[in-house]
Amino acid sequence: MRGEPSCPRCGGRVRAPGLFADAWQCDVHGPVYPLQPVIPPSVEALGAVVHRMHVPVWMPWPLPVGWLFTGVAHAGDERSGGRATAVACSGPGPLGGPGELILVAEELGVGLGARYAGIDGPDPGPYMNVEKPPQAKVLAAGRPTPLWQVHRTPDDRAVFAGEALGMWVWAVIWPEQAGLIMYDELVLTDLREAGAELDLVPCGALSPRLLRP
Repeated sequence: MRGEPSCPRCGGRVRAPGLFADAWQCDVHGPVYPLQPVIPPSVEALGAVVHRMHVPVWMPWPLPVGWLFTGVAHAGDERSGGRATAVACSGPGPLGGPGELILVAEELGVGLGARYAGIDGPDPGPYMNVEKPPQAKVLAAGRPTPLWQVHRTPDDRAVFAGEALGMWVWAVIWPEQAGLIMYDELVLTDLREAGAELDLVPCGALSPRLLRP
């Protein structure tokens, strides 16, 4: 399952810092924070990621009934620390059938959320109409957080984005109809603050969406 770091925006190969560059380089997108290989979901893997992140690690907590944690990915390296996180959860959709949710937290310009959203990116601003009321709201780290629908995304998913704790927060849901889950005012917890509750996270099989958005 382990592989090489890749570009968070396109999944392409990246070159490590060297004599002529002090950042990881993608041939298409230039300097990037490398997306580290995804590892199968477990409490231990989640804990290892949580403890070295500079950005939130969002998860609906408590999870909706029947939902499981199904993987985590992050962009960054040992020198930069984690600059983007993606947490996958899977469970029954509001209208029946399976649903999948990926929550991304990232700094400006990283582009991981845009990749899962299926847009050019790197940031959601050009794809949101913040002049209109938000289409969804979540409670993120105890704070009411508006999310706007992201437009011009593929038809198979629903995408919402906003700002929380000074970072972009993205919610990408498959299939598109399962996006109704965002109207339930989910409570998002930053797992960096979860402490012993991390041991209670129920784990499922690795979400293929983390590997192939």
